[in-house]
Formats: sequence, C-alpha cells, structure tokens
Amino acid sequence: MKRLLALLLTALALATAQATEPALRAERLRAGEQLPLNGSLAHPAWQRAPVWSRFFEHVPKNGSAPPQRTEVQLLFDEHALYVGVRAFDTQPQAMRDVPVRHDGVNRTQDFVVAYVDAIGTAQSAQFFRVNAAGSMADGLHTAADDSEDFAPDFDWDAAVQRTPQGWTAVMRLPFASLRFEQPRAGQAPRAWRFMLARRLPREQFHLITSVQLPLGAPSFIHQLQALQGVEIPAAHQFLSLRPSFTASTEGHSASLDVKWRPRAELVVDGTLNPDFSQVALDVPQLQGNSRFALFYTEKRPFFFESADLWRSPTRSLYTRSITAPRLGLRGTWREASWAGTALATQDRGGGLVLLPGAFETGYAEQPASQLVAARARRNEGSLQWGGTLALRRYEADAGDNNVLGPDMNWQISEHWRASAQWLASHTTAQADAQGRLHRGAGVNGQRWHGRLVRQDAQDETRLELDSTGAGFRQDTGFVNQADVASLDAYHGHDFGRIGPFNQFVLNLQLRQVRQRSSSLVVEQMLRPGLWSTGAHNLEWWLELYPAVQRRISATGPLLRERYVASGLTITPAAWWPFLIADVQLGRMADAQAEVVRPGVRANLSAKLRPVRALELEPSLSRAWLRHETQQQRMYDETAVQGLAVWHFNARHTLRAIAQRSSLHRRQLPTDAYAASWQRSTSLTYAYRASAGSSLYVGASRQDASDARTPRNEAFVKLQFDVDEWR
Repeated sequence: MKRLLALLLTALALATAQATEPALRAERLRAGEQLPLNGSLAHPAWQRAPVWSRFFEHVPKNGSAPPQRTEVQLLFDEHALYVGVRAFDTQPQAMRDVPVRHDGVNRTQDFVVAYVDAIGTAQSAQFFRVNAAGSMADGLHTAADDSEDFAPDFDWDAAVQRTPQGWTAVMRLPFASLRFEQPRAGQAPRAWRFMLARRLPREQFHLITSVQLPLGAPSFIHQLQALQGVEIPAAHQFLSLRPSFTASTEGHSASLDVKWRPRAELVVDGTLNPDFSQVALDVPQLQGNSRFALFYTEKRPFFFESADLWRSPTRSLYTRSITAPRLGLRGTWREASWAGTALATQDRGGGLVLLPGAFETGYAEQPASQLVAARARRNEGSLQWGGTLALRRYEADAGDNNVLGPDMNWQISEHWRASAQWLASHTTAQADAQGRLHRGAGVNGQRWHGRLVRQDAQDETRLELDSTGAGFRQDTGFVNQADVASLDAYHGHDFGRIGPFNQFVLNLQLRQVRQRSSSLVVEQMLRPGLWSTGAHNLEWWLELYPAVQRRISATGPLLRERYVASGLTITPAAWWPFLIADVQLGRMADAQAEVVRPGVRANLSAKLRPVRALELEPSLSRAWLRHETQQQRMYDETAVQGLAVWHFNARHTLRAIAQRSSLHRRQLPTDAYAASWQRSTSLTYAYRASAGSSLYVGASRQDASDARTPRNEAFVKLQFDVDEWR
C-alpha cells in the first residue's frame, strides 16, 4: 500500500512539474543587432535567449531519455524567426553529414527539423529541415491524414557548424514565408505552436523531440508546444516577383510568377506563361499489366501555396490535370477559423482526360480549357468541414465537366476519427470513338466516401466505404474507377519490442469491390500480414494473399490469384544509406489475356555514397508472367533508372539520369514477342541559391520504339527573385 501511494505521489509530482514547466519562448533582437547566418551560436543575442533542453526519445523507445543532448533557442526581429540548435554528440566521428539535393534530407542523416504552426490550430504545420552538412528540406505536415508533403518550397535559409561537442545549426525563417493571422482589435493573439525534432542515425535510428509524443496520438503534430514571445511585425505585406527565362534548342520562353501578400491572412499568386518543364524526370513505373491510371506527385510551384488545402478525404483536386496553363490567378486565405483557396487558369491542354470505368481507366485527348477550382475549410476545433468546387469548360465547344460537394473531418475523441465526402458531377464533354472530346448529352454522377478510424498505442482499426456512380467523372481530380462500391477494413495490433524488432505489428485487411450496376465482384480479398522495424533503419513486411478474386472485364471470368508479397528497407552501412526491395511471387492475373499465370513482380533500389560528394541511386523494376504449361514468358516488363549526383557543395550539383523501360508480350507461347521500349538520358548542372533564385543548364535525349527520331534538347533555365537580385 505504501509503495502504491509513493508511486501515485511520484506520478502526481511529475504531472505537476510538466504542467508548470515554462513554455518555449522567443527573445527579440535588440535594435541594431544583426544576426550573422553562419551556423554559430556565439552571438551575444543567443546568450540572452532562453534555452530549452527538455527532450524525449520518440523512436525507438518512446518516452525514454535521449542518447544525446539537444538544446534549442529562438530569436526574432522585424523580419524573421531564428531557430538555434545545439546538437551535442559524444561520437562526432559517427555523424552522417553528407550533402544531398534539396528536399533529400531523410532519416539516414543527422538532421534537425523545426515544425511551426503559426496559425495555432494543430491542423497543419510548416517544417524546415537542415542536416549536419547544411543541406535543406521543407514542406507541410497535415494532421488530418498525418502526412508529410515535401512539394511546397519556402523562402528560408540555414547554416551549420561543426563543434568539438557535436554541431550547431541556425535557421532563418522569414515572417513572409510563415502563414499566420493578424489578431483582431481587442483580441489577444493566438499562441503559435512549435516543436524541434532531431534525427540521430546510428545502429538504432533515434528520433528525439522537444515535447513528449504519446504513442497512438491523433497525429505527429498534435502535441506541438506553445511558442510565446513572438511579436508579429506591423508591416508583414510583401510582393515577390520571379521572372524566369528558358532557352532551348526547341524554342525560347519567358515567364513571370508573382506572389503578393496584402494582409497576413491573404496570399495572391499569379503566373504568366509559366515554364512547367520537368527538370527532373519522373521515375519510370511498371504499367504494362495495369488497367488503371498512375498518380504522379505535383512538382510545380504555382500550386504549392498552402498545398494541404488541396487534400481531402478523396483526391478531389489533382493539379497535374492542369497540363500547360497560359496564365493563372490564385488567392489563398488562411486563419484559425477559415481557410480556403481558389484558382482560375487558361490551360493549353495536351494531356489526357481520365474516363473512369469499373474495370479499367479510359483516356481521351485533353483539349484546351478554362478552369475554376476552389477548396474551403472551416475549423471548429475537433471538427473541420468544407467543400470543393471544380468547373472546367473545354474550348472549341467540346463540353464541360463540373464537380462540387462538401466534406468533413472530425476528431471525435483522442482515439476516434471520422472523415466523409460527397461529390456530384455534371459532364457534357463526352468522348467519341477516336478518343476526342465533344459536346454531348449531360451526364450526372455522384460519389460518396466515408472513413472511420480508431487508434491507440497498440491497436489501429480502419473502416472505409466508397461508392462512385457510373456517370461520375472528375476531370480536375484523380478518379480512375467509377460504377463501383468498395469496402475496406483493416486492423493491426502492435506487440511492441519482440526479439530484434523495435515494433512488431500483426494486421489483417479485408477488401471488396463490386460493380454497382451489375453487382459483379471486381475485387475481393482477405489479407493477413505483418510489419516490423528494427536496428539499422530496418522495415520489413510480409503479406499473404491466399485467395484473391479479381475480374478484369464485365464479361470476363472471376480470376483467383494466390501469391505472397514481402518488402524490406534497411541501411546496410553509412556509405549505403538505403536498400529498398519488394517482391510479389505466385499466381497473378494477366490483365490482357484475362487468365491467372505464375509470375513475379519485383522492385529493387539503393542509395549509395561511395565518396562524400557522390550520390548514386540505381533502381530496377521487373515483372513477368509465364504460360502455365509451356514455361514461356507471356508478359515481361522492365524499368531501370540510374541516377548520379556530384555535390560541389549544398547549392551546386551536377546530376546525370539514364532510364529505360521495355515491354514484351505474346498471345501464344509460339508467337514472337511484340516489343516496345522507351529510354531517356539527361545531364543537368543546378545552382539553387534559394527557393526563388536558381540556374539550370543541361541536355536531354529521349527515344522510343514508336518514335521516328530521338528527341534531343539542350536548355538553360534561369529564375531569380527580384528582391534577392536587388
């Protein structure tokens, strides 16, 4: 009894200490003080700033004392917030401090990351990473789906410095890059929220945070601590002009991007003749045995402002469906209670319009169009609700496609979360037999989506329902299947540390998809599996598919697949940061022949650092299916890419990419292969002075089996921020 009472008193004392512990606080720079950005914390201002040294280990042992000390301090002036970090290290020779490309900072490197929620609602947070070599990464973390998006780029800077005790970092986060609201007259300003995290990759890959994060929390940013003392500058308006010039062997172009912030909550973006050329090639993907469209990540700056607002329970807005705008105008409003974004563009077209069906995705040529799209969201604490609107009218009287509907996300309690969305579409842009759009009779359609999640420290349960009508189409979204109703159920239990594993999760998934108009089974499966983590950055998963039923077409048979799938991620050595492999082996569907065949689908990739300045990323994807009795391969597809980057420093790189994909098929074992292939190479020098100023000089060559001649291009692209230029 005495022991129990002592434990209760100790717990009460700890809780009281934590409750009364002072919040993280920022100190104002004195008038005339200039803070050099050299990675050092020797400036007198840092000696006055409060030091936060209370850190917790989140991974691999949640809540335990960190293996190394970390301290964070914050300063600010009229223009920016400064984050200073001391990363102590008793084994500095073991630090992994290699330069990487922008947004390439990951868990295989020593890095620190600042999460800033200047709105203060814990619904989203901007994050800023810098590794021990001075390389940087940034993006948005969204609480609703607990995801990180590295696509957005912000104007900020950082510097690092090695010390006998480890290393130090200083980040300069301009107020112009942070999204906050101006307090109303007579109202106290809402407290900003902040967290500093540190990655320490050794045999175990530690994640250390400035606030204790309980297992099973609704999101990684749910527990951000209050940041006090920051005074919002009276003059926070700005106008950014970013002209760019591209000269290539295929032509010349000039473009202009404008970003205007007339008040704290409102940002206006404009673009004229934007250059949306892909300096980096998309990674090749296997698609020769798939009947559905592939999703690609957005990489174009015009769509980055508050990118989390595009996210919804479904992919209701897919900005890569806007192929080649002539011009665009966009406004984004963000405050604690309301957030929204709306854009209008004139799109030259040239891409593909998805025509979803129950068993495959059809395509039509994308004509030029005018587009208006908007998302709005209301924050009511634990409840967020809003809506989506997308109006697209094709030129040359080719019809239109209009979509609208509400959505919601509700954190019912600490462990329960629900989301839902309803969308309705009206489409007059119909495809003819030649794959071209023309104006036809209007077709209406609806989509319903609901998701319920329960999550705690050991268990996660998800139930997801989706129903998409045959007439539903969303040309400005990513919907590749229609006339279907689906049910997904998942449950996983985390057994914690077992043997060599830090986490050991057993899970079970049930999925059923039926065609709504006929009730035919499109897909049905019951899948047991496991997922685990361990030392050396290990992630290993294993899934069994003992009886998958799949129908490839409405008139085809119900195919019965049986296969096993497994995957592995590990860091074998400091010079070998990543080895990633996954494989499926067994009897799988041949989508073209509509039969089940023995086969393999595998992916293998690696990241190598043979010397500090050289980064190598080879990858190979392979899939094949063979005839049941003749042992002849009926389908064989390969995609291979080699990427090499030489880092002169954190801002200057030389990158080479070579990739090739090939597809071989035959109808009968005695037939010759029908072969097709594509290949491309590129060499690019890049100088990235900042998010707004960069220079690219390069050359590329693309060739394909159905192309008469290769496409060769040499290019120079210069973009600069007018303010920086001045």
